[in-house]
Amino acid sequence: MTIHLESQSDLEEAVHTLVKRDPRLKPVLDVAGMPSLRRREPGFLGLAHIVCGQQLSTASAAAIWGRLSAAFDPFDHDAVRRARADRLGRLGLSAAKIKTLKNIARELAAERLNLDVLAEEDADAAHHTLIALPGIGPWTADVYLLFCLGHGDAWPAGDLAVQEGIRIGFGLKARPTEKQMTPLAEPWRPLRGAAAHLWWSYYRAVKKREGVIGGKA
Repeated sequence: MTIHLESQSDLEEAVHTLVKRDPRLKPVLDVAGMPSLRRREPGFLGLAHIVCGQQLSTASAAAIWGRLSAAFDPFDHDAVRRARADRLGRLGLSAAKIKTLKNIARELAAERLNLDVLAEEDADAAHHTLIALPGIGPWTADVYLLFCLGHGDAWPAGDLAVQEGIRIGFGLKARPTEKQMTPLAEPWRPLRGAAAHLWWSYYRAVKKREGVIGGKA
């Protein structure tokens, strides 16, 4: 059965379970503190939001998303499927992102893709369903599963902050590669999503502490 992280209490229960199962995570939690649950809107809206923000600064992504949200009410797959590419481009979307969003919209309209059912699927199977879509990479797929669907076992193996957190926390000589991150996370199934939240919090706590020690802002 798929575990979902729908509330802060769900996340806290999952983190406590992980720490009991893997004692190596106890000092990680001590430094990180209990992470806060991060959730975003599900469905096409959530996936489109992530796609729009790919490889952009937070400010630029927010500005583009603001223009799209204002231009389309609602901003859904039918609206994007019908929209002219040049109109989407004027709102700030690159040609590649327009192509990605229009492809997703067509798949949803034809009922060849159902984003909601991914929440109940095995995390690896759901991941592969998403990355089979043109323009959807591993990081986007995992972030959608974790933040938009609350999938408890989604594992963002390519996330640099999670990789660096594990390097520091486990005293590794080098940051683990995306390929190496999969076996590292095996002990945390089916709660790898909760482990990702913990490692993100740990990474932020360590960097904040290093900033204070180094006299930086």
